[in-house]
Amino acid sequence: MRQIVLDTETTGIGEGHKIVEIGCIELIDRKFTGRQYHQYVNPQRLVDPEAMEVHGITDEFLEDKPLFGQIANDFIEFISGGQLVIHNAPFDVGFMDREFGQLSGYPKTTDICTVLDTLALARKMHPGQRNSLDALCRRYGIDNSHRELHGALLDSEILADVYLLMTGGQTNLILDSSASTKAALSSASEKSTINTELAAQLTILGVSEEERVEHENVLELLSKKSEGPIWLK
Repeated sequence: MRQIVLDTETTGIGEGHKIVEIGCIELIDRKFTGRQYHQYVNPQRLVDPEAMEVHGITDEFLEDKPLFGQIANDFIEFISGGQLVIHNAPFDVGFMDREFGQLSGYPKTTDICTVLDTLALARKMHPGQRNSLDALCRRYGIDNSHRELHGALLDSEILADVYLLMTGGQTNLILDSSASTKAALSSASEKSTINTELAAQLTILGVSEEERVEHENVLELLSKKSEGPIWLK
């Protein structure tokens, strides 16, 4: 099975914004092939200051880069027939479809690929928990300390590692029986007893599933294309 782990960076997140970077990593039968697609794109508009703080891509840097229409055929050739693996896929696919839609005779993304949304997958596997890419890296023990700024190719590489661990069953990370893990489990057990006693004294007000999903969507969008809410740091 051929999969393409994909990420984009953009000029911003509102209407009228454009793609400025595309990064893809190829997997075949869940193995890295070494093939990748990486391209900066001139959006023919200014990058929002907030977006620039996230990915560090400046207007000056993009001035001599090709337009999306000039790279569209090569991009389609790379992803065609595969399964795209994307975190928060509606965001990236929405931008891709708008770019294709501005070109005459070009297909929508789902006309040439299938799409797997790892955010939707993570929410099913870890309901009620944080499922941003950074949160999943922490959960699966993936070191992303070198990720000072967002970048489409770097984020694709990180997502590929996350996806393989998420979908590969139990791993050494999960079965680790080191002293630190045992200590953590012991501490967690003690805290659980205390928390149970406290919980009996509290009145807990829940939210509906619709409210929870909507809240998670907003936080995920903020975390994907910004540093995220300060209370999640």
